Amino acid sequence: MDPSDRIALTDLAARYAQAVDRRNTTTLATLFTENAKFVLPPALNGTDAPTEIAGNTTLSTSIVDAVAHLHSTRHIVQQQVLDLDSDTTAHGEAYCSAHHIYPRGDGFRDNLIELRYQDSFEKVDGTWLFSRRELIVDFAEDVPVVLLGR
Repeated sequence: MDPSDRIALTDLAARYAQAVDRRNTTTLATLFTENAKFVLPPALNGTDAPTEIAGNTTLSTSIVDAVAHLHSTRHIVQQQVLDLDSDTTAHGEAYCSAHHIYPRGDGFRDNLIELRYQDSFEKVDGTWLFSRRELIVDFAEDVPVVLLGR
């Protein structure tokens, strides 16, 4: 894989995390192809089967709506394995620690979810975009936290 493609795909994952944490649906939609698919596992959708959301505008709104009730989130993208399939398609896996801060009683808690994204990418007009993103939950923990700053 050309280093410039690797950098672009790594940057794409980081921009996704930033857009979710900033609740920016407009930016989030631009990171996906028009007909992209986003797959949520049963552990996060409250059903017995994965849920697939299609279309960059619909999925960006759905993702932000899913975290809107939280005080804040912090998605930390870790290692990413990437493979080029052709000049315009690739696939990979990105590990992520997803912090979900919410109020409880007189304080706050962090529902930390350790997850992986199974990603498919498409290069459109010279720009790498997600064409499919499937979220896989590995484990979670819920702990008290103290908010500093802000």
